Amino acid sequence: MALYVRPNLSNALPFWSALLVVPLALAGPIFGGLWVLALPFAVWHLTALIDVAVGSDEDAIDPESPAASLFWHMAATLVWPPIQTAILVFTLAYVPGAAHLGVVETVLIFLGIGIINGAVGIVFAHELMHQRSWLERAFADLLMSQVLYSHFRSEHLLVHHRYVGTPRDPVTARFGEGFHRYFARVLPACLVSAWGAERAALTRRKRPVWHRSNPFWRYGALQLFWLGLAFILAGWVGLALFVFQAFVAVWHLELVNYIEHYGLTRKHLGNGKYEPAQTRHSWNDSHSVTRRFLINLTRHSDHHARPDKPYPLLEAASPEAAPELPYGYSAMTAMAMVPPLWRRVMHPRVKKWRRQFYPEISDWGPYDRLETPMPR
Repeated sequence: MALYVRPNLSNALPFWSALLVVPLALAGPIFGGLWVLALPFAVWHLTALIDVAVGSDEDAIDPESPAASLFWHMAATLVWPPIQTAILVFTLAYVPGAAHLGVVETVLIFLGIGIINGAVGIVFAHELMHQRSWLERAFADLLMSQVLYSHFRSEHLLVHHRYVGTPRDPVTARFGEGFHRYFARVLPACLVSAWGAERAALTRRKRPVWHRSNPFWRYGALQLFWLGLAFILAGWVGLALFVFQAFVAVWHLELVNYIEHYGLTRKHLGNGKYEPAQTRHSWNDSHSVTRRFLINLTRHSDHHARPDKPYPLLEAASPEAAPELPYGYSAMTAMAMVPPLWRRVMHPRVKKWRRQFYPEISDWGPYDRLETPMPR
């Protein structure tokens, strides 16, 4: 049973824990050596170990809390964008020319930058793009441009939330689809679906696709700015390292997308219609450390049921309302990289989910075989 608490500085501070990686992001470039492994280790392994030690909780901020009382919680999302920008610029300007850093160390440093830009930056961008103020959405665009994935905002808000669990959502991983196959499919599919959604929105307003209100102009300009800055700061090497960290960040994002909806589908009602998206169409996770580090992203079931809900107010879903991941996000994303292990752990859980929520459906064939389209 959830324990509701009133929002205050003390229960907001754990959601600022992403700042703990900042010294690690600086230590690698400055000291080199084994310090270049500190950032990947902390994000991938240390969080998983602490999750196991600390366990889960269902604590939540009182959903009736006024917006003003969430100041310290929401401030965390506004602090990160300038910090990430400073780290990225410093690393591009300093690392390629640092005499004490070898090629392997340089690559590992930018691997770490990609990891925090994906595991932290994109998570914060996700929260910011769901808000209404121009500053928050501008920060979301800034963060997404730094990983060359600006169209994620259009795809996420206009496609994913509307069509999650249906064939029209590229991000919903199909049952039986390994991550590597999923990743190769989703990269072009998300760009196409984002462009299609914005084009359809412009058409409804009787505007051509090249109209200045098309956000793809902004996306392109921001991304070109960062590519140009990387080249100015460190030449072709800086440009290559910038693209590398962006790829790592996007890979991290799509790993998370993969585990959040794997095998979960909304019931087709006929005539191209589906049941409304509900908490049962996302995997939930309540591990205490990860959920605070990822500002409640792991309470994904509640987020999809109520997309406008600020992250501090997201609640843990009960087993009767949503399926639960067996381990925290760090462990699950590592598992997803090994498809046979992933299938062994997750397929029994997907089948249990089907029996629990859709006992009337006996033939899931079209939902399992990628070569057979799901009903539209």
